[in-house]
Amino acid sequence: MDNILQNYNIDHWLVKVFIIIFIIIIINITTRILLNVVKGQVKKTNNLWDDCVINSIYRPLTILVWLLGIIFTLEFFNSDLKALSISSETLINIKKAGIILVISLFLINLTNNFQKTITNNNKKNNIDVDEATYEAVSKIVRLSIIITSSLIILQTFGFSISGVLAFGGIGGVAVGFAAKDMLANFFGGLMIYLDRPFRKGDWIRSPDRDLEGTVESIGWRQTAIRNFRKNIIYIPNSVFMNIIVENPSRMTHRRIKEVIGLRYKDLSKMVHIVNDVKKMLSSHNDIDHDQVTIVNFNSYNDSSIDFFINTYADTKEWVKYHEIKQDVLIQVGNIIEKHGAEIAFPTRVQINE
Repeated sequence: MDNILQNYNIDHWLVKVFIIIFIIIIINITTRILLNVVKGQVKKTNNLWDDCVINSIYRPLTILVWLLGIIFTLEFFNSDLKALSISSETLINIKKAGIILVISLFLINLTNNFQKTITNNNKKNNIDVDEATYEAVSKIVRLSIIITSSLIILQTFGFSISGVLAFGGIGGVAVGFAAKDMLANFFGGLMIYLDRPFRKGDWIRSPDRDLEGTVESIGWRQTAIRNFRKNIIYIPNSVFMNIIVENPSRMTHRRIKEVIGLRYKDLSKMVHIVNDVKKMLSSHNDIDHDQVTIVNFNSYNDSSIDFFINTYADTKEWVKYHEIKQDVLIQVGNIIEKHGAEIAFPTRVQINE
């Protein structure tokens, strides 16, 4: 008889578990259907932010349904499961912690989706996008959410936050001494994000170091730069706090600066050549005429008389700049040839004793 009653209780308990799981699945499916319907309606609007909210709440809401279902099951069978002996207060704390965890997950997802939406929207509208700054702000917000939710959960289970913070302060000093290089790299990365001397995709170089290339990524610990040999260089962020960084990607123009030497017997033709070169540059379509253009006789050299050209090409592109420079130099050569002059070359005089 006892065996029959025991089997009946087990079967009765399993039926209850099955019913509760079935209800949770039904609620979960219903929630997903409702969210899909809302998501479809939201997509029809021009507002991008409601899409972020719906996409962010999808997974946390699913987790919340299962979490509440499991907690409800534990509460329902708490009296039957003697081995667990979970107090009602503990179950309430677990429920609170679970809700806080789900809210934190929602806020983290919302932060990520906001970051992606802002970046994509700026790119779509041809707005200059600084992805590194958006990513840095997003990381800081996510870290704040994780720390805050962790402290709240600890307080929910009866831990003293002041004690945790005090322990964290003492531990922070110890960690600071042990990982000072890591902290220096972290703050170096923070300065890069805040000051923005360069960003992803920029071409940078440093006169202090043998360093030149295109920035591929900016992390909290190190920055990856691909040099012109197509190798990746990983540089600790703390290095950028102590060196000069030049960012040619932010130049407004590219300068053409050349010194051209003529023969000494072409001295009488120098003024005419210089004037014609000035006229050529003033009418050249690829020279920025709002910038200073200088063409002048410059010096008497050992084997030549020199004039110099200082002007600015109306481009920032490396390849186009060299095409413009080539055209300018060819036209200068034609002007020199037209006046019957020649470009000088080093002269050696042999003395016979």
